[in-house]
Order: sequence, then C-alpha cells, then structure tokens
Amino acid sequence: MSYIYLIRHGQASFDADDYDQLSSLGEEQSRKLGEWLSRTKQTLDHVVIGGNRRHRQTAQHCLQSFGTTQASILEQNWLVDQGFNEFMHEEVLLKHSPEFDHFSDLKKSIAQQSDPRRAFHSLFSAAMTRWTSGEFDDYSESWIAFQQRCRMALRKVIDLLEGTEHNKNIGIFTSGGTISVLLQPILGINDQHIFELNASLLNTGVTRLKVSTQQIRLRDLNSTAHLELDGRPELLSYR
Repeated sequence: MSYIYLIRHGQASFDADDYDQLSSLGEEQSRKLGEWLSRTKQTLDHVVIGGNRRHRQTAQHCLQSFGTTQASILEQNWLVDQGFNEFMHEEVLLKHSPEFDHFSDLKKSIAQQSDPRRAFHSLFSAAMTRWTSGEFDDYSESWIAFQQRCRMALRKVIDLLEGTEHNKNIGIFTSGGTISVLLQPILGINDQHIFELNASLLNTGVTRLKVSTQQIRLRDLNSTAHLELDGRPELLSYR
C-alpha cells in the first residue's frame, strides 16, 4: 500500500508586495512538520513540488528539519510539476472587482474595512462564484482547466507509484486550492461547496491518500498534529 501526502504550503506573505514567499511563521510551520515526520518515523521516497516559490520553500524547511539522508529526497532529485500550482487568485479577485487596477489597491481597500478578515472572505467567495460558474471567459485559466490540470498532475504521480514493485510514500508540496480540487471527486463535493473545504485547510496541513491498484482512499484530512504539540495556537493559520 502506497501513500501520497498532500502538504499545503506554510503561511505565505499575504500583506507583502510579493505573496509567493513564506512568512517567518510559514517557515516555522514547515520546520515543525519536518520534526513531526521524523519524530513519528515516517518516510518519503519521492518529493514533488508545484512551481510556486512557497511550495519549494516549504519543502526545503520541512526536509531540513526532517533530517533524513535518503538520496531519493535530496533537492536535486525533487520532481517539479507546474500542474500542482495554485490558481491565479489575484486574477480571480480582480476580475470580480474591476474597479481596482492592481491587486495591491484591492488589498489596501480590504485593510481599511472595519473587519478585514470578513471583508476578504466575502469578496473571495463572490469572486470564486464568478470563476466557477463558467459564465465568463475572461480568465487566463478557466475553472475546468484548473481542475483538469491538477488531476492530470496527480494521475502522473499515481502512475509513478504503479510502476514500482514496492510500496512508496510520496510527498507533494502544493496549495489549498489544488488540494481541494484533488479531493473533490474523492469526497463527492460539488463546485459550489469546494471552496468551503479550501477555506478550512490550514498552512502545512497534511492530507494523506492511500493508493492501491484499484482505488484512492482518504486516510487523513488536514492533519495539523505537528502544529499542536507545543500548545501554541498562534502556529495555526489559514493563509
């Protein structure tokens, strides 16, 4: 029996000019994950990362703390697959809010609200509804194309597992939207509710899939045991 670990990246730098890099909290979350993998004597035979910088940084901090010397997970042997990239959330939000020319302007507007977190959640939900409806063709990547891209990437990983004689564990460092889309057919979630799942996924949360020759089963969903060991609730974050 083989396992696929779907690992959401650590907290990114949402309030910075460049979102696609880990915050100091994201780095710590990633190290905590590596320590937990080592402490619980888990193994990874292969590492796959999406093309976003935060995916690579999460894997780097995690595996450095993991402390393994297995040649199979040295960085030069990682597989990079753009199919595990996150969707273009800035574009999705701006298409819904064309009054803003730049994403930085939209963020400033949200920050000025009395409850920025609630304001962002409301805006994000409306923007996602527009994108997933399929009624607009002004996106560089449609909702259906995003789903197909992510699932094709996972299919390639499963094919890699099926081509081996022994059970393997593969860690995939990716994003919440990607993980949600990959879980959608397994959990039977429709498009209207898929991003309720996305909103619940925590940074460096681990979702584990059990893979056999006949089916894929969910083993663990959004596990954050590595962040809860120290009793520090500030380690838990959603974006």
